[in-house]
Amino acid sequence: MSNVAGEREVKRRSLVRTVVRWALRAFLAIVLVAAIVFVFVFRDALYNRFVQFPREAKAWQRLQARRVDLSLDDGWNDYQGVCHSHSHFSHDSQVTFEEIQRALKETGRDFILMSDHCIDGKADYSLQWDGVKDGILFVPGFEMSGGFMPWGLPSNTVLDCGGDPELLADTIGEAGGLLFFAHSEEDRPWNLPQLVGMEIYNIHTDFKDEDGYRALLPDIVFSIRKYPDHVIRTIFDRQTEILANWDRLNKDRHIVGIAANDCHQNNGFTGRYTDEGKLLVEDTSPDTIGEYELNWWKRLGLRVLFGPLEPGRELFRFELDPYERMVRYVSTHILAHEMSREAILESLREGRVYIAFDVLADSTGFVFVADSRDGRAVMGERIPLGPDVRLRAGSPVPCRFTVVHDGVVAHQAEGRELDWQAKDAGKYRIEAEVDILGEWTPWVYTNPIEVAATAVASEANP
Repeated sequence: MSNVAGEREVKRRSLVRTVVRWALRAFLAIVLVAAIVFVFVFRDALYNRFVQFPREAKAWQRLQARRVDLSLDDGWNDYQGVCHSHSHFSHDSQVTFEEIQRALKETGRDFILMSDHCIDGKADYSLQWDGVKDGILFVPGFEMSGGFMPWGLPSNTVLDCGGDPELLADTIGEAGGLLFFAHSEEDRPWNLPQLVGMEIYNIHTDFKDEDGYRALLPDIVFSIRKYPDHVIRTIFDRQTEILANWDRLNKDRHIVGIAANDCHQNNGFTGRYTDEGKLLVEDTSPDTIGEYELNWWKRLGLRVLFGPLEPGRELFRFELDPYERMVRYVSTHILAHEMSREAILESLREGRVYIAFDVLADSTGFVFVADSRDGRAVMGERIPLGPDVRLRAGSPVPCRFTVVHDGVVAHQAEGRELDWQAKDAGKYRIEAEVDILGEWTPWVYTNPIEVAATAVASEANP
């Protein structure tokens, strides 16, 4: 009996070992398959996190390290700022003006042109900050129906945001306002004579073709903490149709191009411990996502992850679009002689403006002028056509200059400086691209200089 029992025990143990081995093999196979599926599904995001984004970060750093001061001087100060942004007066933003000021100072910006949504159908220009506050110029503004976005209005102005477009444009023009169009991808009354300018780039416009957050979500999960600017940069597309429309309008008119940061700081969520001992989760729009009851083990988990549970304390916060990140993504540069409301708005009206994706490299000091014996013109100005008109540009980092003449590419050159003769009348602007990992990447768009067939020597700067 003992031998039989022993044999049975041996067989039982052998069977157990076999079962354990096969179970372990099955588990490892499942893990391996799951890992393969995971890598396959998230291959692009993983490649970005561990290969592409680190390479881009080094390329951006190398480009910035090559920055030098220019010998070419246009005679103006270059002020770097933000157009089209929102505050707590907008229904979809909670950011105070103190927070905006802090974000602008942290990113080294000089001015901001606001564009809050209307309040109960009205644009009250007395509500927002106005003037220079601790070195930052604030210019009140609202984003209205039909894309109207006027700046430079008196502080006692109250506009009906839903009014007839032509009457609204008349009111803005008579009050001395600068009428710009937001979201230039939409249908707009382009023939309005009061129109001063338009957005030639808008972050929100660029995001529209990304299929919502689904396309960005893997990169957000894997890379937003380590490479936040690179994640946001994945949405970039050259807004070719908008630029073509801008060139078309400028053939017969003077339409200023600006960039729109469209800052809201409303793509995220927060978790707060309430006085009632619950977890309140809100998005940063602000809307409530949910309020959750907490039992003992949930409270324990929150304490371990986020620290003490004090009534009213914010436990966690995630933001895809904090103000600082959106501010440094793209800038509108205005050439003026001083940092005052009057000087900045006058230069904005005239078009002494260029836009730049300064997240790639700081473009401050970029120069584009037209020189001849009759004088000099900068962006937004005119110079008479003659045999000696030369377009000159200078960049603080190496780039590829593209001269666009009335919407058509006329010339290209690489380096830090451009010097090219303009033989025909028309509007000339510059697109500058920087080399990022062997690919020419849009960086600067200048406003045009007009080379006029008729004499305008008095309008060019001597």
